[in-house]
Amino acid sequence: MRAIPCTLMRGGTSKGPYFLARDLPSDAATRDRVLLAVMGSPDIRQIDGLGGAHPLTSKVAVVGPSTRRDADVDYLFLQVVVDDARVDVSQNCGNMLAGVGPFAIERGLIAAAGDLTPVRIHMVNTQSIAVASIRTPGGRVTYDGDARIDGVPGTAAPVSIDFLDVAGSSCGALLPTGRAADVVEGVEVTCIDNGMPVVLLRARDLGCTGAETPAELEANAALRARVEAIRLHCGRLMNLGDVARKTVPKMSLIAGPAQGGAVSTRTFIPHRVHEAIGVFGAVSVATACLVPGSVAADTARIDRTRDAQRVDVEHPTGFFSVDMAIERAGDEVRVLRSALLRTCRKLMSGEVFVPDVSWREV
Repeated sequence: MRAIPCTLMRGGTSKGPYFLARDLPSDAATRDRVLLAVMGSPDIRQIDGLGGAHPLTSKVAVVGPSTRRDADVDYLFLQVVVDDARVDVSQNCGNMLAGVGPFAIERGLIAAAGDLTPVRIHMVNTQSIAVASIRTPGGRVTYDGDARIDGVPGTAAPVSIDFLDVAGSSCGALLPTGRAADVVEGVEVTCIDNGMPVVLLRARDLGCTGAETPAELEANAALRARVEAIRLHCGRLMNLGDVARKTVPKMSLIAGPAQGGAVSTRTFIPHRVHEAIGVFGAVSVATACLVPGSVAADTARIDRTRDAQRVDVEHPTGFFSVDMAIERAGDEVRVLRSALLRTCRKLMSGEVFVPDVSWREV
């Protein structure tokens, strides 16, 4: 067996091991084989690894010195598929992003700077930059605090994150089809990419109320098949090619708010339904609420006279607040700011063991 140093962390509403890039194979195919062994995939229980048998707990963060002069560290996100021998690098993860700054400081990649340390993070998957502010009283990372996020019990130290240039980072444009709305498979949709490729659909257009539980949606085979057919079509429209074996785009069913927020969501990620909503998924939904003509624009409860406001995105276990600022020039929309609050917690630090054979380069 081979021992690999790692730290298991909760980042936002996700969880997984964080590795230094130098501790994993440099060859991508070998690295992926090692990570499948780490997480215990493919197996629906992931019984022989660290994975938690769900996409939200089968995630990996790889952190190393920055390859860009405008960032402190590189962060590569890897989604380890639970029931298939596959590691997906096609998307980013803003939840796991919350743990990158604390991990980088504790592993000596950057030094703490007073009581609050800003960490400029190069998100390798999308070649974009985020700035995470980490609480470091006395020059040490603290995980204790009074910040609360829906989907996570208790409180923790806040991690505020500003996304500087994520619009169109995966698809090449905020609105990759060039339109605020399209009709796909007979359903009006909005294809948007502000950090995560997302397709928004009105829940009512699919015969839903938008109040269904994730379990109810997953049990509806006809609905899942229709959502997937739309997703495959939209993947090509969004410059993502054949997405049959990709985890993007996400599919978000929207409805009017039920808990006092701006809009209610139920999100396919893409084949399971999220118990909450992903960070970048929430950012893309919040952005769509401000885009005139989108399927969210006539559903969301927002102040349409303001281009800068907080958008509360409801999900099955609460809501997600995104501070948005846009600039409009005719039909064009430019994102000026996307910011939000997350928390994280270090769960354990040590070594994970994998069979030697998984490390052998082919």
